[in-house]
Amino acid sequence: MRYDFDTIINRKDTNSVKWDFYDCEVPMWVADMDFKVATEIKDALSSKVNEGIYGYTLIPDEWYDAYINWWKKYGIVHKKEWLKFTNSVMPAISSLIREFTEENDKVLIQTPVYHVFFYVIEDNNRIVEENKLIYDGENYSIDFNDLEEKFKDPKVKLMLLCNPHNPIGKIWTKDELKKIGELADKYDVIVISDEIHCDLTNPGLIYTPYISASNKNRNNSITTLSPSKSFNIAGIKTAAISIPNENIREKAFNHIQIEGLSDPNLFACSAAIAAYNHGEDWLNQLRDYIYNNKLFLDEYLKEEIPDLKLVPSEATYLLWIDCSKLNIKSKEFNDFLLEKAKVVFSPGYEFGENGDQFIRINVACPRKLLEDGLKRLKKGVELYKEEFNI
Repeated sequence: MRYDFDTIINRKDTNSVKWDFYDCEVPMWVADMDFKVATEIKDALSSKVNEGIYGYTLIPDEWYDAYINWWKKYGIVHKKEWLKFTNSVMPAISSLIREFTEENDKVLIQTPVYHVFFYVIEDNNRIVEENKLIYDGENYSIDFNDLEEKFKDPKVKLMLLCNPHNPIGKIWTKDELKKIGELADKYDVIVISDEIHCDLTNPGLIYTPYISASNKNRNNSITTLSPSKSFNIAGIKTAAISIPNENIREKAFNHIQIEGLSDPNLFACSAAIAAYNHGEDWLNQLRDYIYNNKLFLDEYLKEEIPDLKLVPSEATYLLWIDCSKLNIKSKEFNDFLLEKAKVVFSPGYEFGENGDQFIRINVACPRKLLEDGLKRLKKGVELYKEEFNI
């Protein structure tokens, strides 16, 4: 079956965060996609609606089986007892921070990184510790010397790993993950690996689960998983955590349960089961479409907006754009584009101080919408250069 990714769907005035938060014509910021979900997911949800009674729901064995079978393609067999339902990745991570750290402890992140990592650390009265990624003007890499120095601090109790990495779109290699695991084990730091973007790799590429890199990785970590990004069902609120280590698992599961994060809504399990059991064809077609959008954007920037440059992307539909030739402040630049060109992106400063010369662009949209957004970006850049004499 061929799925339709070209039709533009009017999402204005639907209470969509992406489309109704800003007054703009083309929103290309928050991570949801402008594509209808796989028919199989829609049918599963319709079936639940048609039951006509919307009471409390149990987690069926099929939910566990769906996760277990899906991850076999990545060389991992999650055991049933490792898995626990949670309604969303970031509330679960917030809960885990409260369980495994004390106030004023430090939580390490690798910047530039998903901005909500900052919020869940600081809102819990913990301290952000940055292991800044090294950018050579083309690609990013991990500063392992700095990472070890940061791990030596006994106040660093947790690391939040983004695998694959948002916003730089990098798939960490097995060797890189293994080295992180060795250092984390050496200094007794628990790694929470957020793998929500794991399925959204470029065609022909595959991500490496953190726990697959070594026994040390497996025994000293927590992995967060979800079909929400891969299958465009973030509003359903369905996710899981997987923890091989029994001692870590007992503490984490208990805290997730106490904080009321492990009770599914009526649709959560059905959506996940349908996605993992029947959504692979849709997903593969989606990956091809997004990859071609990446190629289109890269070529458009080179030909039409040479002041901007795409950082090579291996995964996610969120592209990291180097704007350093314009010497921007990303918030001011983004605000300018919103006002003058009616297009909005994610300003790089949100992802860390070392992201302030960048913007993040969501390309999970029909090609015509992408073209419109890029034309608006071109117009905005021209106006910006004119106004600020660049």
